[in-house]
Amino acid sequence: MHAAVLRTPGPIENHPLHYSEVPEPVPGLGEVAISVLACGVCRSNLHMVEGDWLPGTPAELPIIPGHEVVGRVKAVGPGVTNLTVGDRIGVQPIWATCGRCEHCISGHEQRCRQRQITGETRDGGYAEVMLAKADFACRIPDSLTDTEAAPLLCPGITAYGALKKALLRPGQNVAVFGVGGVGHLALQMAGLTGARVSAVSRSSRARALAEQLGAEGAYVPAGSEGGVALRDGSQDAAIVFAPSDRSVAEALRVIRPGGRVVLGVSQSVGVMDIGDEKTVVGTVLGTRQDMLDVLGLAVDGKLHAVHEDFPLSEANQALQRLKHGQLQGRAVLVPGA
Repeated sequence: MHAAVLRTPGPIENHPLHYSEVPEPVPGLGEVAISVLACGVCRSNLHMVEGDWLPGTPAELPIIPGHEVVGRVKAVGPGVTNLTVGDRIGVQPIWATCGRCEHCISGHEQRCRQRQITGETRDGGYAEVMLAKADFACRIPDSLTDTEAAPLLCPGITAYGALKKALLRPGQNVAVFGVGGVGHLALQMAGLTGARVSAVSRSSRARALAEQLGAEGAYVPAGSEGGVALRDGSQDAAIVFAPSDRSVAEALRVIRPGGRVVLGVSQSVGVMDIGDEKTVVGTVLGTRQDMLDVLGLAVDGKLHAVHEDFPLSEANQALQRLKHGQLQGRAVLVPGA
């Protein structure tokens, strides 16, 4: 089969992903092999490919990235009873967890310290065929196309988890920082709570997209050209998916005393005035139930993933577009396109 393989991390401009032939994987106990139909391109893929992601990531080299995948079951390993050949399924970043720790048994499996991550500890979806743990896959509804569904399996569940932590109520004000692959879904979900949603981005193109998707206003960060900034203390909550310390500082500026900032990016919080009693909470990925909930929102027409599609052979180019802010929504790789 063909895959985009990372052998040595490096700047994406140097094309570190090698589109080449590799052996097709064979499913083991509890696993299925799937023919990949679409795979979303995540900023964490970019960090891993360039070598500046989390310590110990990737777990080994070479590795095939990609963790938001739609595919069709090609072969079934021993012990699999919930899927059959021909099923169209989705695979999210969490490849598997231990199933026994306090996080797994309390409904927070995304916190499992023994979790396996698709495309980071196990080969992922930048390939024509990949393996998935059958218990962590889900069927994709017929009404969603491959390229519509793939971005929901990481950005969708990540945005959904952030919204649950924002604790929004109807009539409140919330600002979403970053209108990219995750942010454009988060602002749609925020609108479903009855809150008034504002978007913050330096990109005029992203601000226009935010308003098309239902944001009541689109703003620039304070001190930026090309638009108006949000007022101090004007928001009840802020959700940050813009990858910069400055965005976190801006979010803390615009929320009122007692307000809440949800961070979906790893950035510095800096010094906070404890007298304002503001809350900062992190969020990461989501559960298998979150995945089903997000797919349900899309089926009901309440959520729409904006995406640009690329052939699998152009994985380097898609990641380069992502790095330089040249994408609208999410990039999706399509094998055989």
